[in-house]
Amino acid sequence: MSHKHKELIALGIAITSRCEGCIVFHTRALVRLGATREEILETIGVAIEMGGGPASVYGAEALDCYDQMMAAKESR
Repeated sequence: MSHKHKELIALGIAITSRCEGCIVFHTRALVRLGATREEILETIGVAIEMGGGPASVYGAEALDCYDQMMAAKESR
């Protein structure tokens, strides 16, 4: 299993665990590893299926975090 796939799994766990610091940590790693927005969205979708309503809140935070990090990366 690739490092990126392991980080996607870790992000899903972070979302269902409601760990904001973990979400930032794993999202940062995923940006460095070249994860696409679609991969992040798919991971969030699975996390919401498993974690229910609370995961949707943290999933939205994860997507916002990814979008902000990608914008910062592109502006360099």
